[in-house]
Amino acid sequence: MAEINNFIKTIMQNDLESGKVDAIATRFPPEPNAYLHIGHARAIITNFELAKAFNGTTNLRFDDTNPAKEDKEFVDGIIEDLAWLGYKPTNVFYGSDYFDATYEKAVLLIKKGLAYVDDLSQEEMSKYRGTLTEPGINSPYRNRSIEENLKLFEEMKNGIYPDGAKTLRAKIDMAHPNINMRDPAMYRILHLNHHRQKDKWCIYPMYDFAHPLQDSFEGITHSLCSLEYDNHRILYDWFIEKCEMKHIPHQYEFGRLNITNTIMSKRYLRALVDAKKVSGYDDPRMPTLCGLRRRGFTANSIRNFILSTGLSRVNSTVESDALDEELRNDLKLKALRPNAIIDPLKVIIDNYPDDQIEYMDCPNNQENLELGMRKISFSKVVYIEKEDFIEQKPNKKWKRLALGVEVRLMHAYFITATSVEKDEEGNIICVHATYDPLTKSGTGFDERKPNGNIHYVDSKTAIKAEFRLFEPLMLPDNDDTKDLDFMQKLNPNSIEIKKGFVEESLKNTYPLEHFQFIRNGYYVTDKDSNESELVFNRTCGLKSSFKL
Repeated sequence: MAEINNFIKTIMQNDLESGKVDAIATRFPPEPNAYLHIGHARAIITNFELAKAFNGTTNLRFDDTNPAKEDKEFVDGIIEDLAWLGYKPTNVFYGSDYFDATYEKAVLLIKKGLAYVDDLSQEEMSKYRGTLTEPGINSPYRNRSIEENLKLFEEMKNGIYPDGAKTLRAKIDMAHPNINMRDPAMYRILHLNHHRQKDKWCIYPMYDFAHPLQDSFEGITHSLCSLEYDNHRILYDWFIEKCEMKHIPHQYEFGRLNITNTIMSKRYLRALVDAKKVSGYDDPRMPTLCGLRRRGFTANSIRNFILSTGLSRVNSTVESDALDEELRNDLKLKALRPNAIIDPLKVIIDNYPDDQIEYMDCPNNQENLELGMRKISFSKVVYIEKEDFIEQKPNKKWKRLALGVEVRLMHAYFITATSVEKDEEGNIICVHATYDPLTKSGTGFDERKPNGNIHYVDSKTAIKAEFRLFEPLMLPDNDDTKDLDFMQKLNPNSIEIKKGFVEESLKNTYPLEHFQFIRNGYYVTDKDSNESELVFNRTCGLKSSFKL
């Protein structure tokens, strides 16, 4: 795996050497309101790998301060995703673990005259906030006494008021040039059942207030977040200072990672699921980690992809093909390479005995013989790929089967196509061929050179299979799509289903088992496989393939 090396690592190194910190402590704080996607992988891998580089710690902390959207299903999914990526948190915490302590800090700010209960609605607060060029206006409730604010805040906590009736706000400066400092909300009223706290609370802290306090409570040294929170750092520091936190964490921002033709929004991903445009969050076309896992991407390929993109203070965009390349690099010497026929064409070898079947020795991976050998069968009727045969006389570049042309069936015999059968519409449904029994693989026959070497699956032992071929969910951004809304940009050809065969060595395959199907690409066994038909998802194609 590539070594992590970026500007935040340099900061951490300097902080350790200067004595600013004694040890590195990071955290990954997802909100459990959706499944994690490839964009979250940058935050996960950055936090864990940086801490590991300095023998530090990384907590998993669920930011469960908004019960309106959170669910245990997402908590379980996030824990599973981290484990799959190979990361074990030092501790697993929940933002709700700190509700009592956070409430006490809010009371402290009220007593210091730095927080007040406001009766303005959200719409009114937005109007009072001002703009980037115009200062905000003080709320008419801003100068309530400390005693009144303490009383009202306790009544908020005790459920006296309905949702939205009152808000606790920090008392900072409504003319501050940074809008985030214009009396930001600290608590709102939500009469909802919390997935862990149940009905204990009906007021919930806002992210900008709760997050820095939680970092402090846990002893986090370097609070890493994406660049969009850059202008929130001043508020982060303000709450740490004014709440008189004993431990002082520091926030550092890095650029977001965008990937071409990839949806990087939890809201849009949820919309796809709700509209049933995909089969679920683990649909192999989805950029969720569970979707990528089902598609066949490995944890190593995800980690190496993220690390290869680097880390800086600017947002970046990379080609989705880069992730495919990391998958190939990871599995090239690891994956078994069985035969699979995606788009089958029957070949009848007329001069081969009707009831005979032979078994040929074949390496599991020609580039890594340590993976051992297997046997593949051969008989009178085999399946080849339709694209491996043409009827007309081929050009010199054609290195596969054609009428009158001889090729080798991999690890078997030389065959020569002699004739074809066609349906009423003129489509080829079967090829007739002859074989040369002297050319059996492994016998050392080299009197003539065949026109190519193609793979096959023997019909006597073939296992029916469905192959799911994927393209990006989204159409590329160009002049034709720039004015379309999100749902109109969905690629109508994002999935293609083929029916074919695999060799019998795959009869006991299991979900998430990886293969490089000879000349067809990298595939993984899908959970939809059953006794009557196996199902395989194409992860990505081979690095290069010839097209006629």
